[in-house]
Amino acid sequence: MKFIKSLILCGLGVAALSLTSCNDYLDVNTDPNTPSSESTPYELRLAHIEFYTNHAQQFANWRNTFICGDWTRATSNGGTYYNMSIWYPTASITTTPYQWWFVGAYANVPDMYNKAIAAGNYHYAGVAQIIRAYGMMMMADLYGEMPMLAVEQENPLPAYNTGKEIYLACFEWLNEGIKLLEENPTLPAGMPALSVGDYWNNGDVSKWIKLGYLLKARWMVKLTKKQTGSYLEGKYDPTEILAALDKAMQSNADNTVIYHTDDNGTTHDNLGWDEPVDYSPLFSVCGMNAGYMATKMLEDNLTNFGGYGVEDPRADRILPWAYSGISENTPADLKWDGNWRRTKGVDMSSNIQSDGGPVRASWGTVAGKANSREGFWIDSNNENRLGDTIYVEETSDCKGYFANPQIVYHRQAGKSASRESGSFYTRVNSPSFVGTFAECCFIRAEVLFNQGNKAGAFEAYQKGIRASMEQMNVFLKRWCDNEPGDLKSIPSFRVITEEEITNFLNNGIGTAGDLTLGHIMTQKRLAMHHSMENWNDMRRYDYDSNIFFNWSRPARQAFVANALQAIPAGKTFRRWQQCSHELNYNSKELQAIGERVPGAVMVDAEGNEQAWNKALDVWTIPVWWDSNQE
Repeated sequence: MKFIKSLILCGLGVAALSLTSCNDYLDVNTDPNTPSSESTPYELRLAHIEFYTNHAQQFANWRNTFICGDWTRATSNGGTYYNMSIWYPTASITTTPYQWWFVGAYANVPDMYNKAIAAGNYHYAGVAQIIRAYGMMMMADLYGEMPMLAVEQENPLPAYNTGKEIYLACFEWLNEGIKLLEENPTLPAGMPALSVGDYWNNGDVSKWIKLGYLLKARWMVKLTKKQTGSYLEGKYDPTEILAALDKAMQSNADNTVIYHTDDNGTTHDNLGWDEPVDYSPLFSVCGMNAGYMATKMLEDNLTNFGGYGVEDPRADRILPWAYSGISENTPADLKWDGNWRRTKGVDMSSNIQSDGGPVRASWGTVAGKANSREGFWIDSNNENRLGDTIYVEETSDCKGYFANPQIVYHRQAGKSASRESGSFYTRVNSPSFVGTFAECCFIRAEVLFNQGNKAGAFEAYQKGIRASMEQMNVFLKRWCDNEPGDLKSIPSFRVITEEEITNFLNNGIGTAGDLTLGHIMTQKRLAMHHSMENWNDMRRYDYDSNIFFNWSRPARQAFVANALQAIPAGKTFRRWQQCSHELNYNSKELQAIGERVPGAVMVDAEGNEQAWNKALDVWTIPVWWDSNQE
């Protein structure tokens, strides 16, 4: 794809993107005013690649969170993400992850790999292959098929590869990357250290190796619908999954976690958003925006998991809070500490969205109402909506980009009574979790449970829950210790105590005797909140509500004609439609791959050839690993 390569060369002015000041890196170019592929050193490409790869992944994660049913948006805000939450997908969701991966990241990967190999710097070459596999597997998970070698071919109209071909190629790259790192733990003197360009793992080769093995396990476990055999042949391979986990993260100290900042540095992205590279991608798509609300499914799974009646300590940190009083009409189960009240979840199985709700609360004095006081209120003539103040959005704030004094959002500047806490995962300096020990534990628990080893599965399940809470505490403590505004007084920021963790593990998650796959998979999705792996899991277990507690198809979807055309009754959300770039500019090759895609309808009722990827219900065609196709 020459157009991709030409675009990325326009962006090499930020080739040294990092979460610290790295602008001086460009001074080593032959011509810093017109940097080129040939003049840019391979070590300066890595931070650029990491930035756009992570953003592509996190943007996809956020969008797929709505498919899974954990979040929705106020009807009054509406838009793309509201539509996704009611299972009404539109083409507006499909471009950004594709563009940020191919244009921002992947166009740099082959050059970095080739130059690093030529120089004998196997650290950069190994990391290049791991990231290449990571990004292309994301494309296969989202779109099913993709022109896999487009950049290397420099072909503006490349042929497509099937999901299986991409899957197997990703393992070749991943295994090569791991091997390069394992066989070369140190570099010859004088070579650029991996730490020069690496802000995911700060040059720690052992962490990259562990991440590589986690990705192996993550991708192998997706093949639960395949016959048992070698993963290198596209089959389900539980022995290799467990072997990979033995070499992946063994504690939170091994995690790959990106630490974002609130600095508003001078380097901005160059793909059209023009936002600082410092802050969290989830802040960009959610935290800085209005109207995003938790669902009742998420609230119920956090407050009464499995019906054990013990609240998960993570509930206070994930569910948003508002500084507010309560009234005599407030639901009895609304949590309030005397100053702060926690959101209720929007019931997606009810008719609330058909009745115009939920409505985003306003703040201030109610217009035209005598003796009203400042506070949260609903600006609506629909009496059924006047109680929607119980829903608190997850908006947060920042000191750098918005020049506000705190990361706690103020609905009215300077009014402390108008504060909202935001949510753990979507603040300006919330982390990006690329790979964690918690995920390792839950994959192990799933495999062992399916092998009949409930005792081993329960041990891994417990460890995964604890690891999730302890990793969350790292950032809760940072906020409380370093951010202004007495955050310790806000329930959303308080560090989880050991007593809370122990009580939940002892009383709130069940026992080895009553352990089910549903316990494991539902706790996994809570530990991996805002991760595309949750959607991958829901697809491979066919949206089974026995496995994903409290899940149901959004009720509103049945009343929206276009939504039912996209995902008809009896079908489920299985893939993304290809983005407009492929539909418009590579339609011939896209049409051709349909002959190899199970479920793609190539001929309409009159016998005329049909552009299968433009079919209204293309969203329901399973990707390769989600099928029983060989």
